[in-house]
Amino acid sequence: MTVAICPGSFDPVTRGHLDIISRAAFMFDRVIVAVLHNSKKNPAFTVEERMAMISKVTEDMPNVEVATFDGLLADFARIKGATVLVKGLRAVSDFEYEFQMALANRKLNPDLETVFITTKAENMYLASSLVKEIARNGGTIDDFVPAVLRKEIQNRLCKGERK
Repeated sequence: MTVAICPGSFDPVTRGHLDIISRAAFMFDRVIVAVLHNSKKNPAFTVEERMAMISKVTEDMPNVEVATFDGLLADFARIKGATVLVKGLRAVSDFEYEFQMALANRKLNPDLETVFITTKAENMYLASSLVKEIARNGGTIDDFVPAVLRKEIQNRLCKGERK
């Protein structure tokens, strides 16, 4: 059984994230969507809220589970028995950073491979930071986030609330 991890902050989860997660779920036996808990950042949504949003949009994917972690991803993968990291790439600029991280993770955990999945063309520009900027300025995010989450995300960001 191949266990893969899709790590990220998912603040908030976008259609791009969901695309990569669903394609990973097709490729691997078990996929753990690992939500990064980083106390140095000030996210728009709590870890619990982000996990709940991901759970909601992946509920029809029986081999996908959601977890949180802090610390080193290579250690989290070892604890979870994962041998694959799945990283989405939007552009060449993503690759340089992700390639460096893949090499570091491989050094820390020699049993861990990184697989890059290129995003679909319609998601190439999509980033959580862009979604937040659009929503905070009153723009519509309908094309950027899963429909089932749109209202929740829009309401939080339009009000500028932080948890």
